[in-house]
Amino acid sequence: MRRRSTAVSFRATACAALLCLLALLVPHRAAAAEPVDLELVLAVDSSASVDFSEFNLQLEGLALAFEDPDLADAIAAGPIGAIAVTLMEWSSAERQAISIPWTVIRTGDDARAFAQEISRAPRMVVTGATSISASVLFAADLFEVNAFEGTRQVIDLSGDGYNNQGAALSVARELVLDRGITINALAIENQVPGLGDYFEDSLIGGLGAFLIRATDYRDYLGQIRRKLLREIRPAPIS
Repeated sequence: MRRRSTAVSFRATACAALLCLLALLVPHRAAAAEPVDLELVLAVDSSASVDFSEFNLQLEGLALAFEDPDLADAIAAGPIGAIAVTLMEWSSAERQAISIPWTVIRTGDDARAFAQEISRAPRMVVTGATSISASVLFAADLFEVNAFEGTRQVIDLSGDGYNNQGAALSVARELVLDRGITINALAIENQVPGLGDYFEDSLIGGLGAFLIRATDYRDYLGQIRRKLLREIRPAPIS
């Protein structure tokens, strides 16, 4: 009887171990992500070439854009009627910071609340080189850690200089585009005339990618509104 009891006990232990192993092999079901029309990373230049006045003009332009009723209308016009957006700063290869975490915007009130967050956001990265390549790689990873499932994923980068640190920009761009992410850019040409040509050749890419130029940071105030409206509005059907 003892031998039979031992055999039964052994089989029970083996079955329990097998069940535990199967449980480890079967992936856990992830929580359902919230659907949105657009996942958007706003990446603002905070490198040494950007003084505090210029940095604040970037934030002012973004805040004014999100306060604009046209932007809320553009969001509402989407099939889902919602976007998810986050704000980051960038400079050197190892210097990026998230200023405002992922936020869902559905209504005009949501957009105005986000504008207030932008207005209150402190500068978290001060000075540094201009590593556009590291910034877009950092931005691309942000799509992996949010709770949203967007029809489109877009990086909206503003900058006033050439990539001068980190990986080659062409290499970083291809890594991002291979993930199905679109990169749009706003070239602020106050210090580097023709910077937009460089951004067009080496930075932007993906479905519907486009470039907008601003002559200086004051011009940025209006150009970033144009850019956001174009990014948010559903693509026209030809």
